[in-house]
Amino acid sequence: MATRKTKMVVCLGAVFAFLAAPVWARLNHVTVRPLAPNVIVPQSRRIAFAPQRRGQIEITQVSVLIDILESTATTTIEIRLQNTSSRRQEAELILPVPDGAVVRGFAYDGPGGMITAQVLEKEEARRIYQQLVSKIRDPALVEFVGYNLIRSSVFPVEARGKQKIRLTYEHLLNVDGNRVDYVLPRTESLRYGVPWKVTANIRAKRSISTVYSASHKLEIERISNKQMTVKIAMDAEKEPGPFRLSYLLQEDGVTASMFAYPEKKVGGGYFLLLAGLPAEGPKSADTPAIKRELTLVIDRSGSMRNEKIEQVKEAALQIIAGLENGEAFNIITYNNTVQWFSNKPVIKNKENAAAAQAYIEGITAYGGTNIHDALVAALSQEASEGMLPIVLFLTDGLPTVGQTSEVAIRNVVIKSNPHKRRVFTFGVGVDVNAPLLEKIADESRAKAEFVLPKEDVEVKIGKVFKRLTGPILADAKLEVLKKNGEPAVGRTRDIMPERLPDLFEGDQLVLLGQYVGKEPIMFRISGNYMGKKRKFKFTFKFDKANVKNGFVPRLWASRKIAQLIDVVRQMGADTAVSKNDPKVKELVDEIVRLSTEFGILTEYTAFLAREGTNLGHRAEVFREAAGSLERRAMRSRDGIGAVSQSLNLGAQKAQSTLNYGSVYYNEKMERVSIADIQQINDRAYYRRGNRWVDSYLVEKEAEVKPARIIEFGSKEFIELAQKLAKDNRQGSIALSGDILLMVDGEAVLVRNVN
Repeated sequence: MATRKTKMVVCLGAVFAFLAAPVWARLNHVTVRPLAPNVIVPQSRRIAFAPQRRGQIEITQVSVLIDILESTATTTIEIRLQNTSSRRQEAELILPVPDGAVVRGFAYDGPGGMITAQVLEKEEARRIYQQLVSKIRDPALVEFVGYNLIRSSVFPVEARGKQKIRLTYEHLLNVDGNRVDYVLPRTESLRYGVPWKVTANIRAKRSISTVYSASHKLEIERISNKQMTVKIAMDAEKEPGPFRLSYLLQEDGVTASMFAYPEKKVGGGYFLLLAGLPAEGPKSADTPAIKRELTLVIDRSGSMRNEKIEQVKEAALQIIAGLENGEAFNIITYNNTVQWFSNKPVIKNKENAAAAQAYIEGITAYGGTNIHDALVAALSQEASEGMLPIVLFLTDGLPTVGQTSEVAIRNVVIKSNPHKRRVFTFGVGVDVNAPLLEKIADESRAKAEFVLPKEDVEVKIGKVFKRLTGPILADAKLEVLKKNGEPAVGRTRDIMPERLPDLFEGDQLVLLGQYVGKEPIMFRISGNYMGKKRKFKFTFKFDKANVKNGFVPRLWASRKIAQLIDVVRQMGADTAVSKNDPKVKELVDEIVRLSTEFGILTEYTAFLAREGTNLGHRAEVFREAAGSLERRAMRSRDGIGAVSQSLNLGAQKAQSTLNYGSVYYNEKMERVSIADIQQINDRAYYRRGNRWVDSYLVEKEAEVKPARIIEFGSKEFIELAQKLAKDNRQGSIALSGDILLMVDGEAVLVRNVN
């Protein structure tokens, strides 16, 4: 029996160009080392490529450790394999890597076997890819055309065995001003499904302002001002797509950078403005923190009895304890009537904190729910000068006493908030008017939260309060200017969010919009920065706009769709408004147009990807979308279905990370994903039977006659792959099945492999 051992081979060379030469025909006569029976491409698919038979080696997990020092990254990829067959298998590793990567180590844990790592020249790299395409006949490989490539030695994988491979490479990162970007190539295919556990350690000589990923939800830990550790969040480990990571090196005050994507149709393109705060926070005596004035508004109606009221009281006690001495607070309770702890906010000190504790402990629950008067009381109280006014407003039911009109209650915040208090709303349970709580929060620069059945009210309120620690920038305002400081009229449109939020310790700002023209633009962000009025200017050029930033228009479109849906939903407060209203029709039409073009589907437009839906029948598509929006968005105001919509909409309006699977919660609060639409590079494709159709063609698919038909693996196929790679669209022909796509203004049909 072979003994278990580990062997390490360090490559002397680096990487080789992948698919760099356009002429493939003259390579046919060259002999290359034959492929092993199993070819493992961990970033492409979970089962090994195996010509003429089913793959018998499976990837079960991938772990990645990224060490970033300044602008140099060392990436170690550990791949766990399982041989599902009853015999030993021969296999080799092929790994796409970024330009300029240098292999530093290759190790294999397993019984026996000599392993080597081969340094390949450019010509051999091209021959390998041609061999893979012709023999393995799997289109998934095309997704990595244009990337550098590492090929390992052949090694055995024992029968029913589990083994690990470790590969380490280094490369220099892209630096754009104060921003450093890292990309780990991975497939965008939804069917991949292998968990990737990715950890990145970032160290810099200057303080790090913020870390951002457009591709995956992150868990972030700040070790020090100059060191951070980030991980792909556990619930995002199976999310596909390249892992993108960027960090900003801190400048004076607010730090900002821009990603831009060129698009002729909009007269310029799309942009994402990323801004971060100082790592140190408001600690200096020269830059005092903005103090908070916090008002707790507690529902003590009969439905809050027992466990809920006790949890709320405990949360209230913790919040008062968490305020700094010198900050202000008040407590308002309501049922049929409204009662105050004080007729105006008081400064926290030992005496007032003790009085608040006694007041909170004596709260009991009974009676009805007078939301209107409680909101009026919170917003009309005298303000504490120089403080950021915050309201935590809690309710577990619908308004039953006093003014119960949704429109009237909503207008309290819109028209009667003289001190611009931020109203963070908490809906406890599902018997709440979810759209109303959302609107109250949105109109006041705050956010709505929902405490679902079986969730702990105390924990949910506590998390929000913790996030409101250390206000850094309040009452923020954005201006778009020319170089000379004059307004840059007509240079931007549809910037979201329209109203900048307050920024607290650890926050980052992600703005999305369209730009017009190519001339540089100055963005000026002004506001109350750490207690002082300040302005921050950022000038950005668009000469670096790149199609590789395909995530930018997709994120913009997602927020824009959410914004439009929100308008339709709020119209539902007026029962006289229906889907036949001209304003509703206009909104629905734009929602359908954007959803179709960008492939960003919601609970209201999921039917667009349904088999049998003919997107060319615009009237039918509009009727179904309008009916769904009226039934759900406009008429569903309370209950679990309304709360699920609020959760979906809240996430989408603030979206800064891609949602490849169009994941949302349905009306039963079940997590749903749409598999019949695929976002690849900067395009969307709809599955229609055995064919994928480009969103640019899907509405007229029945009438489209392809200008060209290209067979998989042919010379024309390889040339098309190379052409698309120049615009970072090679993934468009990597899907299984035939593909109808738009190339240079003409329809092309690729007869692909299933």
